[in-house]
Amino acid sequence: MRWTLATRIAFRLCCLYFSLYVIATQMLSSLLPIPNFGIPSLENAAAMQRVVTWVAVHVLRVSYPFSFRTTGSGDKTADFALTFTLLLAAVVGTAIWSVVDRRRDNYVRMNTWFRLFLRLSLAGTMVTYGTIKAIPVQMPYPSLTRLLEPYGNFSPMGVLWYSIGASRPYEMFAGSAELLAAVMLFVPRLSLLGALVALADSIQIFTLNMTYDIPVKLFAFHLILISLVLLAPEATRLANVLVFNRTAPPSSQPPLVRGRRAAGIALALQLVFGAYVIGMGFYGSWQGWKLYGGGAEKSALYGIWNVEQMAVDGVTRSPLITDWGRWRRLVFQVPAAMSFQRMDDTFSGYPAAIDKSAKTITLTKPADKNWKAVFAYQQPDAERLILDGQMDGHKVRMETRLFDRDKFLLVKSGFRLIQEAPFNR
Repeated sequence: MRWTLATRIAFRLCCLYFSLYVIATQMLSSLLPIPNFGIPSLENAAAMQRVVTWVAVHVLRVSYPFSFRTTGSGDKTADFALTFTLLLAAVVGTAIWSVVDRRRDNYVRMNTWFRLFLRLSLAGTMVTYGTIKAIPVQMPYPSLTRLLEPYGNFSPMGVLWYSIGASRPYEMFAGSAELLAAVMLFVPRLSLLGALVALADSIQIFTLNMTYDIPVKLFAFHLILISLVLLAPEATRLANVLVFNRTAPPSSQPPLVRGRRAAGIALALQLVFGAYVIGMGFYGSWQGWKLYGGGAEKSALYGIWNVEQMAVDGVTRSPLITDWGRWRRLVFQVPAAMSFQRMDDTFSGYPAAIDKSAKTITLTKPADKNWKAVFAYQQPDAERLILDGQMDGHKVRMETRLFDRDKFLLVKSGFRLIQEAPFNR
């Protein structure tokens, strides 16, 4: 069977571009998870960064400095420049391939292995994003400082992040949908359905990224494209079943290997590999849950402490909103940090070391290794905290009272099956 020229060129371009994209991005580490070791992607290679920088400056005419440093954003200038560089390389490679291999009739066998590679890569990514929601780590429950912040101070991303984080069952449900796609993608007989579910998941992710300004738009768009590439050979069968109400014939896609024994081995390998990737996904997410998620260790002084009195060098500072130096609240959430809220409601904080035996709190500054402030603290009762110490050459004393976290409406409002009226506050 001879493919049309357009089909052969399209296959070459897709094969080169998406293979490069998987190897060059975070999809590679999701495909090959190794405990306590991150697979270095092509984008982190110094030589690759030099090539991408040259393309950005001389082809895309980027005139401002940019960095490849990991920031949590997948939409940096470097990411778009990398994507364009990969596309440019794929186009050039396709042209050369088309000339060198112009007499080939088709790429049926190569396409089978290429689709396997894409299918497993997409499954691995769905595992990564599914497990960090199934174990609710990606979108955390609103922290104590977030609970204190006015809604108007939230960014669009913050609104989405913490609204999902406030409902752990919903976050777990969303993660389960992504895991469902991954499981089916690992099973050959279910891979078509898995690609459909992955497409739906990816469209949902991309829509949220676009509408809430979440900087993973480029990556989510590629998940949609990869899902569509996997579905493309079955487009006619899908249209017959879903649109035209016709009987769909069996798939015409050739098997991965020939022979019953070889096919059984190939199936077993895919299932074992899938189980390994899913297991590693849950392992990593569980570690995240214990280190920085809901299961992480809390501060010894955990809570929001309202500063009822504050004195500097023996002079009491009245709680005036114009007094920038007067603290309004202390917030202890994680063991190694302390946040504070000023009278104008802005937040700041310090790394903090709490010594429970000596009853001291030592504050430091990452930018100034010689700076520190040491406070002795005492707790006359569970709801009072008194701090005495030195900060920036001044004697500081604060008398604080614990604020009951359960007084927040978001925290105390639970699920109600029967509601006589909406509770939309």
